[in-house]
Amino acid sequence: MSSHDPSRRNFLKALGLGAAAAAAAPALAAAPALAAPAPATSATAIPKRPLGKTGVQVPILALGGMFDTINNQLLLRQALNWGVTYWDTAEYYGRGLSEEGYGRFFAKNPDRRKDVFLVTKLTPHEGLDNFPARFEKSLARLSTSYVDLFFVHGIDSMAPITPKILAWAAEMKKAGKMRLFGFSTHANMEDLIQAAVKMGGPAGGIDAIMHTYNTSVMLKPGMRAAIAAANGAGIGLVAMKTQGFGPATTPTEAEARLSAQFIGRGFTDKQARLKAVWETQGIASACSQMPSINILSANVAAARDQTSLTKAELKAVYELAHAEATGYCGGCGSICQQATGGLPVNDVMRALMYHREYDEPGLGRSTFAELPGTVRARLAAADYSKAEAACPHKLAIAKLMREAMETLA
Repeated sequence: MSSHDPSRRNFLKALGLGAAAAAAAPALAAAPALAAPAPATSATAIPKRPLGKTGVQVPILALGGMFDTINNQLLLRQALNWGVTYWDTAEYYGRGLSEEGYGRFFAKNPDRRKDVFLVTKLTPHEGLDNFPARFEKSLARLSTSYVDLFFVHGIDSMAPITPKILAWAAEMKKAGKMRLFGFSTHANMEDLIQAAVKMGGPAGGIDAIMHTYNTSVMLKPGMRAAIAAANGAGIGLVAMKTQGFGPATTPTEAEARLSAQFIGRGFTDKQARLKAVWETQGIASACSQMPSINILSANVAAARDQTSLTKAELKAVYELAHAEATGYCGGCGSICQQATGGLPVNDVMRALMYHREYDEPGLGRSTFAELPGTVRARLAAADYSKAEAACPHKLAIAKLMREAMETLA
């Protein structure tokens, strides 16, 4: 099997793990080994945690909106029925279509808006001065007068968190259009979390942060220190990319063995990866893309289940993450940027991951297309030897950059 095989399904099926385990995209939880969930009641509700010191409690499982929400209205209803009341979206997802899908649901079910903790995001790549106008368009698409949390989307430095943006956010809060404010990040996560702490957290305007968090990064000393600092400052933390698959992750026999081990315990290895994230009490919620009832059911079952992973099971998950590390980009973008004269290698890696591991070629191509033309032109001729030498995960960066250009350009 080549390292760029876009599908892990055939591999899992060949190992006898069954069609259910193979049906989900690899960044998502697989089909439920745990029993399918019943409607939420006080006894079966998804557990909630405080979102920092905001005074808000959120479910530990959040619905990621990077899928066709317009044509999955029944899934949205089922998510609410099962207690998944944290809904995440962004202007960037489908160029507003994800927001529109949520908006259609609220337009048809206006009484349910109060039940949802609604989050949207705007990327700074198209500028900051247009945030006010773009935000109003987001509210219109969402058929709502306010969002519960707004993120500046996908930053890799604190440059977009300007005094002007913070002042605008404060105005939106005062106007009742935005309850909380923060940012999301796929790169340089530890540094950005610590920078938000130094700003004073909520006192400085940063109420919450959404960041990559999975078994490939959670044991890093820098990440552990950043989470502890954020918890101390009262910043709410939301995990994303919780499965930890990267642009060059390939199925392994070790993964198959781990799957069999967890199935024997009543849940899948994908559910185990979510449980590993929830072991960190400082993480308020884990955001997961759940574009099918099958995947939604699996994740809800995992969230409701109170069975903790044993120390031996956690160790097995961490060991698998270590074994997969050579295929995973840990989001330490500053290392590659410094080694390549400023090239956004981590953004290219993320685009390749969307294409291969999320089975979202359109999203991968659009993410790649957002890079300036001058940057894309430099990718082919760049020397990646220093970046490869410095990469903590020893990724074959030059090879992956060539594959990205061939696949995504």
